[in-house]
Amino acid sequence: MRAVLQRVTRASVTVDGEVVGAIDRPGVVALVGVTHDDGPDQVATVARKIAELRILRDERSVVEEGAPVLVVSQFTLYGDARKGRRPTWSAAAPGPVAEPLVDGVVAALRERGIEVATGRFGADMAVELVNDGPITLIVEA
Repeated sequence: MRAVLQRVTRASVTVDGEVVGAIDRPGVVALVGVTHDDGPDQVATVARKIAELRILRDERSVVEEGAPVLVVSQFTLYGDARKGRRPTWSAAAPGPVAEPLVDGVVAALRERGIEVATGRFGADMAVELVNDGPITLIVEA
């Protein structure tokens, strides 16, 4: 499992003109990708990193700050563009495998009392965010 974490001042996801998820105060956007052999251990690790990494202002974490998280599924994090001009997506898990694992990350964050907004799995999403810092990290589990 791979996640790109961005510290933001605000963020939203729109699908077909409708805002389906948003955070309107400083927090984190987590773009989450799943590969074929991911499971509960990877879900737990990524959720822990999202919650506990000290990437907010004054070296505080999402948990410490009570900050919101916007989780967006992103299979393209497992795209491979090393050869040619057309990326391959073969390392990305198919939807029936990936969706419950992304949902697991959301559930694990909510179990910690974190406010979580989401995109819509498999949809053509427009993600808007204001990167704060900018701070962007890649987490792998």
